[in-house]
Amino acid sequence: MSTHINAPQGAIAEAVLLPGDPLRAKFIAENFLENAECYNQVRGMLGFTGTYKGKRVSVQGTGMGQPSLSIYVQELFQFYNVQKAVRIGTAGSVSEAVPCRSVILANGASTDSSLQTNRFGFNHYSPVPSFELLYKAYNKSKELGIDAKVGPCFSGDRFYDKEDFWHLWKKYGILGIEMEAAELYTLAAEFNRKALAILTVSNNFVTGEETTAEERQLTFKDMMRLALETVIED
Repeated sequence: MSTHINAPQGAIAEAVLLPGDPLRAKFIAENFLENAECYNQVRGMLGFTGTYKGKRVSVQGTGMGQPSLSIYVQELFQFYNVQKAVRIGTAGSVSEAVPCRSVILANGASTDSSLQTNRFGFNHYSPVPSFELLYKAYNKSKELGIDAKVGPCFSGDRFYDKEDFWHLWKKYGILGIEMEAAELYTLAAEFNRKALAILTVSNNFVTGEETTAEERQLTFKDMMRLALETVIED
């Protein structure tokens, strides 16, 4: 067991999906996995392990923001030997060409997080995903008929951006703004593991379009299916 994950060794699969919302983890376990068992309820951050098409897969909630995700991913890598970690979360689009419910495969993650400053000081690290997972996810999206957009995201520490910095990120080609991918990619590099962020657009800063809280919690099934198909590939 680790400090925040109350699971014995062997209870967590080598491939883990990482929704921020623990209720999304529960939804995936109940609707996509067979014989799913809950291995963690500490602080309400639910985790489950089951099988998908005969392959063991776990799904672990991480909470909102990079500091919260950092705790769970560090423990999954360090104490549970997780080898593949795929974030499945939401993002706000800053492009008219990426409307609500679009799927983004984040091929890089800029950030304003002090977590990076704490690690690297004045140096600028470029968090990127596993090319292997990105390549598999892109090909799988074509097989599944999902129009996935490949491009960079921005992982911010603030949810409420009063300065509207999204205009800056739009200028530099960012597709979506979210709050976790940069830390996931950085930890994967530190532990030599494979990671990817698959994001569903929940709102569009340019057009003002938004989805409901219920949609964000219970739907967005394309990214869930795509993530599962990606992690079970050998």
